[in-house]
Amino acid sequence: MSEALAAQSPWQTAAIVRIEKRTPRVTSFFFRPSRPFAYRAGQHVDVRLTAPDGYQARRSYSIASAPRTDGAIELAIEKLDDGEVSPFFHEVAAVGDEVELRGPLGGHFVWPDDDGGPLLLVGGGSGVVPLMSMVRHRAARKSTVPVVLVFSARVWDEVIFRDELIGLDDREDGFGLVLTLTREAARRPADYSRRVDVAMMVQAMARLPEPPDTAFVCGSNAFVSAAAQALTDAGVAAEIIRTERYGV
Repeated sequence: MSEALAAQSPWQTAAIVRIEKRTPRVTSFFFRPSRPFAYRAGQHVDVRLTAPDGYQARRSYSIASAPRTDGAIELAIEKLDDGEVSPFFHEVAAVGDEVELRGPLGGHFVWPDDDGGPLLLVGGGSGVVPLMSMVRHRAARKSTVPVVLVFSARVWDEVIFRDELIGLDDREDGFGLVLTLTREAARRPADYSRRVDVAMMVQAMARLPEPPDTAFVCGSNAFVSAAAQALTDAGVAAEIIRTERYGV
């Protein structure tokens, strides 16, 4: 991070006010920052932990909540067995604990609802988190922008925000959900049981009233590469595809 950007987003303390289990390996932590915290759907924060001996570990996490006037934020944190930060949250952190965070960060992978659409969102695993912020922002603003979310997970029980997303899909208000499971059979008639591919992207776009204005893709490096290639092969112009990658 540049010195100028760091100065704009100094570290501050944030208290954990609620903890909610999402899947066997993903838990949401709700924070109340100590200073006003305005952010846009799709942005992320840096979290810093400091050990008693002074050692510090940092990790970036996307914000799952829709932008809120009170500044509260939700981070959906996946437990990584070899991670330096996520085991603390899953094994030690409790309501009332404070951590340091910095943000909001990121200006490319964002969607304010006045940007319009239609939108095609493609997420793999915990890569759905910033896309969830966009979906929630749309719902909170009662936006009519057409949006389709293609969400790839290994199994049904690893579909983060599953019940909430299905509930939003059931509203039939212009938001559509496509789930694809890579290690289990599909549970819903319109869903899939394979990795993302060109045909899936074509069929997802067919659920929009017109071609997408922007496509957001988030997930692991391998997932983003495969999904972005599937989109371009399906006829989506590369310049409207925005990607965010993590891990290996």
